[in-house]
Amino acid sequence: MGFASSQEYRRFLHQAPIFERLLVEDGIMLRKYWFSVSDEEQYKRFKSRRNDPLRQWKLSPMDLESITKWEEYSRAKDEMFVHTDIPSAPWYTVESEDKKRSRINVISHLLSTIPYEHITPDLPEIPERPEITDYERPPRDEFRYVPDVAADLERHKGDGKGKKNKNKRK
Repeated sequence: MGFASSQEYRRFLHQAPIFERLLVEDGIMLRKYWFSVSDEEQYKRFKSRRNDPLRQWKLSPMDLESITKWEEYSRAKDEMFVHTDIPSAPWYTVESEDKKRSRINVISHLLSTIPYEHITPDLPEIPERPEITDYERPPRDEFRYVPDVAADLERHKGDGKGKKNKNKRK
């Protein structure tokens, strides 16, 4: 995609593992996760994003170009793993056809790699609210409210009308 020259790319592959070793030697717990998804699933997600006004922002021009470069990206990832999957900072691959399951799996794995001991916190006492004696809330129609655009988007999710109703709420 032209983000780096061949020389810069080779330098990265050489320097990244050195840098990662230095971080780990200084006590930083470095975890690297690669979320692996099939090209079919990724294509399905892109199409879904295009039709969902709440997720359209996630679909970038680079995503669209990646569709035509799937094999090149896969080869580049494989090459990156050869150089950067080192014992002190290994890559962990996460099967992510199912986003919810993959996130749970990563959270579980990440937590399992961090030493901890269970501490029972002291829970604060929440005081009872005193009775209201001399306060009356002003009528709600005296306030300026932010339009509930999110409700409009949810109501029209997937029908392509989400943005059109943006300013109808009062």
